[in-house]
Amino acid sequence: MNLDEFFTLFEAELRTNDELTGYHRMVNSEKLYEFRKAYIKQRMQYVIDSVSKPSAEIWDLGCGFGTTSILLTLLGHKVTGTTLEFYYDSIAKRLDYWKQYGDLSNLDFAYENIFTQKHEENKYDYVVAQDTLHHLEPFGEAAKIIYKTLKKGGELIAVEENGDNIVNNIKNFKRRGTKRITTIYDEKLEQEISFGDENTRNLAKWRKEFSVAPFTFEEDSIEYVRYYWPKAYKKYTSEEILQKEKDLWPKSPVKRKYLFFGLNFRVKK
Repeated sequence: MNLDEFFTLFEAELRTNDELTGYHRMVNSEKLYEFRKAYIKQRMQYVIDSVSKPSAEIWDLGCGFGTTSILLTLLGHKVTGTTLEFYYDSIAKRLDYWKQYGDLSNLDFAYENIFTQKHEENKYDYVVAQDTLHHLEPFGEAAKIIYKTLKKGGELIAVEENGDNIVNNIKNFKRRGTKRITTIYDEKLEQEISFGDENTRNLAKWRKEFSVAPFTFEEDSIEYVRYYWPKAYKKYTSEEILQKEKDLWPKSPVKRKYLFFGLNFRVKK
């Protein structure tokens, strides 16, 4: 199964599973359909391209509704997805749908807190973290845990928001002010959990954050994504826009720093 085939099935699932559309909003608006679809596919393609080892063992950290976990399993990998989201119990319904299209016997999900759960060392070839790192606090402790769980040469694949993006910073400030870290009470685990409230960072800050463990930043993995607004998709195809963005970010430091929404990178053990 390739990504296009997966997305055809994924879109069909979205149109029949109302629980999903509050999380994956791709089909909620015809006007924003291409804009949202392109961003989701772009992020997933980055993850797929980053997993070069066949039959890899992968930890999908902060897996949400499990979409990427399902995709990676259907591509032949062994995946463990973990989350603290309230819709964890809804994942089972998704598995009933996706079992029609491939073997999911190598896929497991767990509801757990990274800081209190016991972790097997040197277990994973890859740890995937999509919109997850900025929620982990204290981050230094999380980075050390991730490092220990990776095999030698293993990689963390990070798909993040760009902490310098002007629009996103304004939105976050209006919603939560300057309080970037809060505490929530998890009723399932019956414990208080420190939580990063959209505590996004720029590339320089992520380099510093990961310095607490002897990770190596993979310079050729860095990628900035989502520069164009929805109206651009009326003039250009998704493929044309993604290519324009790939050509633009390396050439324009100012636009890269302040106007690109997403930031992807990998670090290696």
